[in-house]
Amino acid sequence: MSLFVTLAADILVAVLLAATIVTCLRLSRRISQLKGDEAALRQTIGDLMVATGTAERAIAGLRSAIDDGDRTLTTRIEAATARSAELAAQVEAGETVVMRIGAIVAQMRAVPVRAEPPPAPRPAPEPEIPAARPESTSPNGERLGAAAAAALAMSERALARVRARAA
Repeated sequence: MSLFVTLAADILVAVLLAATIVTCLRLSRRISQLKGDEAALRQTIGDLMVATGTAERAIAGLRSAIDDGDRTLTTRIEAATARSAELAAQVEAGETVVMRIGAIVAQMRAVPVRAEPPPAPRPAPEPEIPAARPESTSPNGERLGAAAAAALAMSERALARVRARAA
């Protein structure tokens, strides 16, 4: 029986040894798969780090663009505010002018219109005869004539303005 027990123990050890070998082979395959996965994971981590660096640079560029846009927008808003204030002042000045014109028109409507006699037709100018005209010997005569002509022209312009207001 001792032979039987020894043989049974040897068979048991051989079966256990075979099971250990099979388990070791399975573990070896799994370890090699893990090493492959580890290399892929390292590659993935490297790619992720590169992508993170690129994203950080892009974010810095976007922040810079946002800052530039903010500065530009602030400048334009300030300019628009200044233009708005200028326009408001001009509108107010325009309203004041319109009110003044309205007051002038109201005063003109309140004043009764005088009937002006129609202007008398002017006689046709007589042809001047140079030889018949007496020569003035003093320079004051020429000045008086020019002053009289200027006064006549001014009175005609003033009369035209009064007529235009009356109409």
